[in-house]
Amino acid sequence: MIFYFTATGNSLYVAKQLNETRISIAQAIHDREKIYTADKIGIVCPVFGHEVPPLVREFLAGSTFRTDYFYMILTYGNRHGGAAELTQKLLEDLGIHPSYINLVLMADIFLPGFDMNEQKALDKNVDGQMERILQDIVSGKEYIAPVTDTDRAAHREYLDRTAEMSDDVFSRTYRITEECIGCGICTKVCPKKCLHMEGQKSVWNPEGCMMCMACIHACPMMAIQMRMPEKNPKARYRNEHISICEIVDANNQWGEDTFR
Repeated sequence: MIFYFTATGNSLYVAKQLNETRISIAQAIHDREKIYTADKIGIVCPVFGHEVPPLVREFLAGSTFRTDYFYMILTYGNRHGGAAELTQKLLEDLGIHPSYINLVLMADIFLPGFDMNEQKALDKNVDGQMERILQDIVSGKEYIAPVTDTDRAAHREYLDRTAEMSDDVFSRTYRITEECIGCGICTKVCPKKCLHMEGQKSVWNPEGCMMCMACIHACPMMAIQMRMPEKNPKARYRNEHISICEIVDANNQWGEDTFR
């Protein structure tokens, strides 16, 4: 049994390599009784600012995992900033004792920092990383990825930088341009229901937004733009092995009411 949260398909691709029984956290968060039992239970998710995304933290805090082997795989792009150590502390604080935490280096989807065309051109040997991780999990290996002082310093630098930002910076993240054709794809890939349709145009509500960037990467018209400078405003990303329909299935919060 494996739970995953994905925005652009990276973590879903990793989850597909690990287990046939995959459950989207964006959907499981609505389970009335979050009690899960299996020989092995895993979580796959990206790291946001070197830490587990808010949606995943909420799911972990509200769930009971009955297993002898709990593991987490964290996907990241440029720097992980000691994510394994931060995640281990989070889990221990929640009373969850992980057997295994590891990291997978993949494309970095943070548009202000990276050109998606360049990211897609890089070979980060994801399949090679996954082969080793799969062997570890099948064998029941006990392992927490090591963290260096350099990693910890990177996280402190990130925290210092974000502390200097204004309180409302994330409420001004996106703007939707006149290029919007009202297809509604952005509303379906958002795991927090932050977008809705008004007439034939999408509207973004910043309340609850995690800046996962699922919407901005999925828009076929590139009608969703960031208010801060992007490395390449004309380039977007989705894992080449994952379809937009799979991301919709994972994240859609509207059901049949998407366009109402």
